[in-house]
Amino acid sequence: MATTAPPRLHPIVRDRLFFFVMALVVAATAISGFVLQLSAGRSTFHSPWWVHVHGVTFMGWLGLYCAQNWPVWRGAVVDHQRLGRFAAAYVGWMVLVGVSVNTLAAIHHRIPPFFEVNVFLVMDWTIVLVFAGLTWAAVRLRGSSDWHRRLMLCGAIQVMVPGTARLLPLPLMGSWILWGIWATLLPFMAAALIYDLATRGKVHPAYYWGFGAIVLGVSLIRPIAFSPPLLALTHHLTG
Repeated sequence: MATTAPPRLHPIVRDRLFFFVMALVVAATAISGFVLQLSAGRSTFHSPWWVHVHGVTFMGWLGLYCAQNWPVWRGAVVDHQRLGRFAAAYVGWMVLVGVSVNTLAAIHHRIPPFFEVNVFLVMDWTIVLVFAGLTWAAVRLRGSSDWHRRLMLCGAIQVMVPGTARLLPLPLMGSWILWGIWATLLPFMAAALIYDLATRGKVHPAYYWGFGAIVLGVSLIRPIAFSPPLLALTHHLTG
């Protein structure tokens, strides 16, 4: 008996589905890190108000990113564009919150003891600034959907670091802690690259810029953290 091959998705529909699924996976993975810490009793809700503002702000972005991909997958591009205007402004709020809250964490001696204070500060600032740069670049290139959606994904992968880091035994990682955290992003990067190779036959240049910016950021954290200005700033904040 002859069998009929299942219909293939149109390339546009297939791409929209891929990026929507990636948004869901990124959000679920980041949230799982916080859930793990809460269930293990290593985190509580008894924190200063500014810590909660930070958490709600960045969790809000994960929801917003998923919400942006949902109308695109359904073909409601106009709804995506309307939400995108709010998202672009929201990133500015994230930068303000990310930089100020981590500075407050140093001032109030709330940085985990297995992190060097200067390294933690530069790491968190780098995460939020690289994320913002990639996301705003994606907004700037919104007229080229292939660049836009890939740079948005790179930014989302970058900003999931606080969640994925909580899945690791950080106190045991010593000087490898930064690269260990970065390694948690590799499966998501690999999925993006493999999808491109399978569907396009080559990797889109947006990923070279996006993932390159993430790797460069990680590489610069310790040199910047141990520069005289940052050491002086750390001493001033914690003194």
